[in-house]
Amino acid sequence: MSWELDDEHREFRDVCRGFVDKVVRPAVDAAEAAGTFPAELWKPLGDAGMLGLVTPPEFGGSDGDALAVAIFAEEIARASGGIAVTALVSAYMAGTHLVRYGSPAQQDRWLAAIASGEAVAAIAVTEPDTGSDVARIRSTARPADDGWVLDGRKMFITNAGIADVLVVAARTGEPGRRGVTLFEVPAGTPGLSFSRPLPKMGWHSSDTREVVLDGVRVPSDAVVGAVDRGFYQIMEGFQLERIALAAMGLGHAQECLDLALGYTREREAFGAPLTHLQTIRHRLALMEIELDAARLVTHQAAARLDSGHPEAGRSVARAKYLAAVAANRIVDDAVQLFGGAGFVEESPVARHYRDARILRIGGGTDEIQLEILTRGMAG
Repeated sequence: MSWELDDEHREFRDVCRGFVDKVVRPAVDAAEAAGTFPAELWKPLGDAGMLGLVTPPEFGGSDGDALAVAIFAEEIARASGGIAVTALVSAYMAGTHLVRYGSPAQQDRWLAAIASGEAVAAIAVTEPDTGSDVARIRSTARPADDGWVLDGRKMFITNAGIADVLVVAARTGEPGRRGVTLFEVPAGTPGLSFSRPLPKMGWHSSDTREVVLDGVRVPSDAVVGAVDRGFYQIMEGFQLERIALAAMGLGHAQECLDLALGYTREREAFGAPLTHLQTIRHRLALMEIELDAARLVTHQAAARLDSGHPEAGRSVARAKYLAAVAANRIVDDAVQLFGGAGFVEESPVARHYRDARILRIGGGTDEIQLEILTRGMAG
């Protein structure tokens, strides 16, 4: 048993790192200032194969694995959480529903376009008063004229304003888990509208909006998967989503650890670099230990998800919890080590501090992950 990446994944990590350094990092400052994802990144991301890691080869993908997604998520998050989540949502949180459950027509229409960066996808599940409790979705879809009419509101939807297609969850049946269905809703469909971008603490370069469904008519073949099976499809989709979010935490943490190491070696206090102080060295060591532990758990979860391991779901919950909490602690430590320089807006550690906080909320809160891990404890 090895705790190291194999040659293929290690080479892929190096490719991702080189791509991010060359293509993504130069776009970060302008994207953060503008509050938008740099549209010019879509084609390079697609050309580099970063958006088709789990897409079948016949649609331009590489039919890869969750570990590859985790590696890409970590490397791109080192540059920017907002840019990272935009790409990850399109390809690995929304697009994967079309990979797994899309009809041949839906796949022909969207998979190659998403993998190449020519089309952007969003997933609309969360509602103003329904977040982690997906079974309580209130948006409705009623049969009408050989199709469906969707009504309701979705909140905090990443990519909503830039998406070419939204995968929308709506209630088609009885209350609870068995009455939810997913629908393909192309941008521009009459009755589909959006709020202005929501101002956020972090992820400044990602598009997040409220989605309004007001008599949105879609044909019968807009169903993604099976009628009334959407809840279970969403739960399956959460597994890769949580791997990606956990790995984003690794990226934020690794970048901040590297920045803190560099800063404390150069910054002097009391006539010597900060790293001459035992308390500083110990803090850096603890940051590294926590990061390595979170990475091992995340990579194990990805491998278990790929292999269909019976404990995969628990491993994913463990990784999502540990990596998100570790990332927040490590970026906070980095700000502390930078002192006042870490508190100014231009500081990279300040940006990572803001961006990392959402990881304990999005894709299932800390509390949801702990609930998954403690099921059955009460007897």
